[in-house]
Amino acid sequence: MTAPRRFVVDEELTIVTAADHRERLLAFLGDGNALRIDLSGVADVDTAGLQVLVMARAEGVRLGLPVEFAEPSAAVTEALALTRLEL
Repeated sequence: MTAPRRFVVDEELTIVTAADHRERLLAFLGDGNALRIDLSGVADVDTAGLQVLVMARAEGVRLGLPVEFAEPSAAVTEALALTRLEL
């Protein structure tokens, strides 16, 4: 198996950007690529952004492709703690 393809989120992960990120992530997974999602540059995240991450993980499971989350920013770490989600 090849190394996971890197997907960088370097802006907000909010309702404003969620649809775009969702489509891009689905395209990566649709190409049969394992993903490593770099969250180090996320300055703001809301529930729509968290839904995108949960969707990516679920779609990866459905397709049998690994989806990794790497280097969550302070904003992502805080949102995960508040919602008690583990990615």
